[in-house]
Amino acid sequence: MGQRGYVWALTFSLLSSTAFAECSQDTLSIKGQFGSAKFAVSVADTADERAQGLMFVEQMPRMTGMLFVYEQPSSVAFWMKNTLIPLDMIFADENGVVQSIHENAIPGDLTAIPGGDNIQYVLELNAGVAKMLGLKPENVMQHPAIEKAAWPCE
Repeated sequence: MGQRGYVWALTFSLLSSTAFAECSQDTLSIKGQFGSAKFAVSVADTADERAQGLMFVEQMPRMTGMLFVYEQPSSVAFWMKNTLIPLDMIFADENGVVQSIHENAIPGDLTAIPGGDNIQYVLELNAGVAKMLGLKPENVMQHPAIEKAAWPCE
């Protein structure tokens, strides 16, 4: 199957598999004009888990990521210290609405990556996934940790 066929098959699979997806702690969905996508996620919702993040992870399956959950909205910034793989960072507000996206964060880079103000959730994915899917600000996340969700779990 050529690259175009692979992308089409992946997109179709994502759209059809998330239409009836149930909310669970290990799954996060995003929807927008592109359709919807589902990711297997680990949740970092304590200070220690957020500090560790994806440091020292050598590889991660394509549709896998980590959801960082903060107690309340605030200004957040990330860096790539001890991170071995390039990442996309999706920054969302208290309603799970994407506010900004930083693509292709460089492994080991100590430069701060600001997510903006009033950010409560950050999704880290493999670099290139945000662009491949066409993720944009105003997309909406769905996960049980998003208590005031614009796209609530049912």
